[in-house]
Amino acid sequence: MSTDKRNIWVGAFVLVAVGLFLSRGADRIAETAPPRGPGLGHQVSLETAAAWDISIPPDGHNLPPGSGTVAAGEKLYLARCINCHGKRGRGLSAEELVGGVDGLTGDYPEKTVGSYWPYATTLFDYIRRAMPQDAPLSLTSDEIYALCAYLLFLNGVVAEADVMNAATLSAVEMPNREGFVRINEMAR
Repeated sequence: MSTDKRNIWVGAFVLVAVGLFLSRGADRIAETAPPRGPGLGHQVSLETAAAWDISIPPDGHNLPPGSGTVAAGEKLYLARCINCHGKRGRGLSAEELVGGVDGLTGDYPEKTVGSYWPYATTLFDYIRRAMPQDAPLSLTSDEIYALCAYLLFLNGVVAEADVMNAATLSAVEMPNREGFVRINEMAR
């Protein structure tokens, strides 16, 4: 067999192997992620449109089933989040997630989960949509609840034994909940 034919066969084998490897990751994302879009020119059913609505409002409506603990969240954080957010949510290249309590009035306010965010449900919504940065929409609901539990614990908002799920996450009172003015109140 000539060198050119052998190179073609080797190249084809490598392409097939890479394709199989990548398709395994796509299967995991497809199992956990909502549909990405309708495809242009196709009519969309109401059920499909509803599946795309993954937003979580402050009252927690639309939170999926599942639950997570602080311990599970810590384990996942160490595996997936520490490289950007640092040990215990402080430092490194990404935004700090912990600290900043009473630090919103200075020249450089620390807008962390515990000091700034008014609703714990926003944390779930953001993690699901955007984290980890290299694979958004890849975490399961249980993993997201666990990360929420861990981050809320680090910020002193929930106890170490608390379990986060749709009911408990919606009921969390964030420290800065009253620090925001609703738009309809501004018009008065």
